[in-house]
Amino acid sequence: MLSERIQAHIRDIQNFPFEGIVFKDLTPVLKSPSLCREIAEAISEQLRPLKPDALVCIESRGFWFGLMVASNLNIPMIPVRKEGKLPYKTISENYKLEYGHAKLEMHIDAIQPGWQVVIHDDLLATGGTAEAVAKLVRKQGSAVIGFSFVVELSYLEGRKVLEAYSSHVQTITTY
Repeated sequence: MLSERIQAHIRDIQNFPFEGIVFKDLTPVLKSPSLCREIAEAISEQLRPLKPDALVCIESRGFWFGLMVASNLNIPMIPVRKEGKLPYKTISENYKLEYGHAKLEMHIDAIQPGWQVVIHDDLLATGGTAEAVAKLVRKQGSAVIGFSFVVELSYLEGRKVLEAYSSHVQTITTY
C-alpha cells in the first residue's frame, strides 16, 4: 500500500527544529523516483474530480510534488514563498507557527479572480501555514476548493482549521 511505503521512507528527527518536536523528514522519499511518481499520480487522482483551475504550492517542500501534480492535471502551479523570495509585486499574509511567526507571499498576478484552487504542501501539522495561504487565495478573489498533503499529523488537528475553508482535505498517509 502506498501509505505504508511512504512511511517506510520517512525518518523521524528528534528535537528539530526545536526541543520537543519530532520532525517528519520526507527527503528520503525523494531518493525513490518510482515512489515519487506514484505519490504524484495518487495526488493527481484525488484532485482530478475537483477540476481545479490552479494548484497553489507552499515553499519549499510543497513544490516537490506540486509541479508534477499540476503538470498531470494540466493546470498552473502557483508558488507561495516566504517573505522576500519572490521578485515581482506581492501580497502577503502573516501567520503563527508552532514555534514563532512568519509571513508568506504570492505574486499579485499569480491567480485570477474566480479561480477554483487547491492548496498543496508536503505535510499538514497545525494547519497554520495552509490557512495563511487560503487567506492569500481569498484576497485574490479566488476560492479554495481543497487542500492536498502527502502526510498528515492528525494528532495536531490541522484538518479542523482547514475545514473552515474547504471540506476537501486530502492526504496520502497519516500519523
